[in-house]
This record gives sequence, C-alpha cells and structure tokens, in this order.
Amino acid sequence: MQSLLTNLLILDSILIVIAVLMQPSKQQDALSALSGGATDLFGKSKSRGFEAFMEKVTVVLGVAFFGLSIALMYLSSH
Repeated sequence: MQSLLTNLLILDSILIVIAVLMQPSKQQDALSALSGGATDLFGKSKSRGFEAFMEKVTVVLGVAFFGLSIALMYLSSH
C-alpha cells in the first residue's frame, strides 16, 4: 500500500509540474509587480476558457498531493 501511494505521489508531482508549465504566462502581472501595480487596481478579470481549466486542474492536483502526502505520513508512522 505504501509503495502504491508513493508511486501516486510521484505521478501527481510530475502532473503538477506539467500543469503549471502549461498555464499561460501573465506578462502584465510581472511588470506591474515591479512598477507598483496601481494601474491594474480595478482591472482584474476572471479567467476564462483554458486558463480557468488549468487553474482548476492545478488546484485539484495540489489537493491530491497534500492528501497523498498526509496518507503516506500516516502509514509510515503506524
């Protein structure tokens, strides 16, 4: 059981890296971080389409990562 969870954790880690790399870059956000970002105060818009899907995938994979980590920790302590 422990080796199965370890393999799932490794697979989840690889999928998280791929999901983060597939997300579209936000060049404007990096620029506003350097300049103070006052011009973008009310310009926040909700992400749509592919960007929203990738954000959800990343969140689900992150939750799965922590769940698998906690389960592995519990199994290794008993």
